[in-house]
Amino acid sequence: MKLRTFLMIAAVVALVYAVALLLLPEFMATTYGMGTSASEILLARLFGTELLVLGLLYWLGRDLTGDNARAMITASVVGNAVGVVVSLMGTLNGAMNSMGWSAVAVYLLIGLGFAYFQFMAPARKERGRRRRRA
Repeated sequence: MKLRTFLMIAAVVALVYAVALLLLPEFMATTYGMGTSASEILLARLFGTELLVLGLLYWLGRDLTGDNARAMITASVVGNAVGVVVSLMGTLNGAMNSMGWSAVAVYLLIGLGFAYFQFMAPARKERGRRRRRA
């Protein structure tokens, strides 16, 4: 899979969750077995805002290659690894119901994709010509 394709997939996943958390925070909270107090809804919307930022970064950065994409890939590996741990803890300690496993799976799969591009994907040369210095 090309990095561009993977970034588009990651962007769509992030944007779908972002829209749901921003527009339907009560539904999302109850789906995951969480409360719907005013502070919990605020946190859901703040999380949705951050997923919106992340989704837009992935979408707008989909044409980056090589070293230009390295910072985004590295940050995403770290962020998704932390997301796996936090969502796993939340699911195992009962803060989320069994739907919490879907959060674990999403963080794990997206994180493994970014880890592939960080550590295993063959280096690709950037498109376009480079001018020779005279």
